[in-house]
Formats: sequence, structure tokens, C-alpha cells
Amino acid sequence: MSNGTQSIDRAAEILSLIIKADEPVSYTEVVEATELARSTVSRLLSALERNGLVERNQEGLYRGGSLFATYASRFDRVETLVTAADPILQRLSEETGETVNLAVPGAAGVVQVAQVDSTYVLGATNWVDVEVPPHCSALGKVMFAFDVISIPSGRLERRTPHTLGSRKELMENLAEVRARGYSIVHEEFEEGLDALAAPVYGVDGTVIAAVGISGPTVRIAENHESLGQLLVAEAGLLSRSLKRKVNHL
Repeated sequence: MSNGTQSIDRAAEILSLIIKADEPVSYTEVVEATELARSTVSRLLSALERNGLVERNQEGLYRGGSLFATYASRFDRVETLVTAADPILQRLSEETGETVNLAVPGAAGVVQVAQVDSTYVLGATNWVDVEVPPHCSALGKVMFAFDVISIPSGRLERRTPHTLGSRKELMENLAEVRARGYSIVHEEFEEGLDALAAPVYGVDGTVIAAVGISGPTVRIAENHESLGQLLVAEAGLLSRSLKRKVNHL
């Protein structure tokens, strides 16, 4: 076993011990439980503490660090969002028959967190595991337009002849998104496929998610405006619902 792998295994053992403990753990208890050298335990605890995986309380005892709290908090927020959004996603599905998605920003761009499948055979696609570049995604354009994720620099990947190919084109398109309140993707990710999305606002007025629909161009293209207004209305209801939930806590 290499030294690097051995250190990772030892750090994982210490972290597991601290996280699973019912009460904060002392340095001496870690040494005794792991039977590692005191210097090794001290070094690994320091590394775990620097990276937010463990922290010390006022008595100097070790417990799970801020990184775990951050993860738990984010998970709780997404779970609350998905629960609140479900009736709205279902209603959009009933009114349009198209695939409906809810997405939040993620490290790699846009993360799909909920979907209601299309009622049509043509257009029934599971987008949860499909990687879509944000600049040719209706959900991604909303994230870009409202400064939720960073706008890429340089040339953009072209998926079809309709894909926006430059930052200038993208910026102009995003200005239109902000002006009308929803985004449109017309055969930009795949020919024959259109999508629209509208922003969902958090209690502080910033965009925290996007609700979108997608389906074949032949069914959607002539109805962009009506579908866009429907999305804006339903996303607005979701935003107000989230605000009420927080105010009632």
C-alpha cells in the first residue's frame, strides 16, 4: 500500500470514528481507538480540520465539521424545493403534456432534481442523467441570465446549426431572457427539440432554480409565447410558496 493511500485510509478511519460517535471525541480517545501514533493522529486531525471535515468545540473535543453542515443544509433546501414544486410540475404536465423539469445550479452547471415525464410517446425523455451544455439548455440560460452560474468565455460548443456559438450571441440572448422573463431553446441542443424555462426566486429575491418544459419542435414552436407565460406564472407561484414556507417557520 502506498503512503498516500495509507494516509487516506487512516484519515477516513479517524473521520468515521468522529462522525459515528454519539458525543464529541477527544484527541486521546482517537489515539486509543485507532492505535495510531500520536504524531500521526495529530497530523491527520489537523488536515481534516483545515478542510472543514472536523472541528473542535469549546472543550477542544472533535466533532463533524462545517462541510457536513453545508452539505446537509443544501440537501434539505433541495428536498424542500422539490416537495414544494411537485404540484406545480404536475399541473404543468397536465396542461402541456410535455416533459417538465426542475433544476438547480451545480458545480458543473445545471443539476436536474425533479422530472415529470411527457404524456406523449414522442418526447418522453429522462433528462436527469443527460449532460446538456447550459448555453443550449433553457434551464441553463435562466441560470446564466440571472447570474446563478458563471457565463463561459470564448467559443461555445455547437450542437446544431441553431446553437449559439459565441459569448456575444449568448449575452444578447440572455438579455432577451431577462426582458421577457423566460428562456427559449429552439433546436439548439438537438434538431427537432425545443424547450422553455422560467426562474424560481428564493426568499432573498435571487434565483435559486428554474422550471422548464421540453418537447418536439413540431408541437412547441408555435406556442412559445403561451408556454412561456404559463411557466412564468407557475414559477411565480412556486416562488411565493417557498416564501410563505419560510415565513411560517
